[in-house]
Amino acid sequence: MLKGFKDFLMRGNIIDLAVAVVVGSAFTALVTAFTTSIIKPLIAATGGGNVTGLSIEIVAGNKASTIDFAAVINAVITFLITAAVVYFLFVVPMNKISERRKKGKEDGQSEPTDVELLMEIRNLLRAEQGLPRIEGLATDEEATTGTGNGKAASRN
Repeated sequence: MLKGFKDFLMRGNIIDLAVAVVVGSAFTALVTAFTTSIIKPLIAATGGGNVTGLSIEIVAGNKASTIDFAAVINAVITFLITAAVVYFLFVVPMNKISERRKKGKEDGQSEPTDVELLMEIRNLLRAEQGLPRIEGLATDEEATTGTGNGKAASRN
């Protein structure tokens, strides 16, 4: 049980995840400070003299009954800025890197399969013995007698 936990921790993904959480927390604090210090005062300026931003006090004189629309707008702006930065700084570059890796794999020559290697060895051995080359998989008769027209016979 502990070995599985150790393998999980040492996988590498956990380290990437931890770094992402720390950087994400720091970035969220930065965006929150920006929206609280710059955006929220701009919203409050549009509210007028006696209103604190865009808020409504349900019970007069009771600050706890205040509905603060500026805080909601601030949270939405914080979310949008954070989502945009994550998308443009992390998601888009990772998608481009992933596409490049896929293109690199597709463009390169693939390794031969075991069957292709065995067929090549068979053909080299047949060439050494002076027998004709067989294309594709040989039938039992062609493999034992060395007859055939170079192509595997079809079975009826």
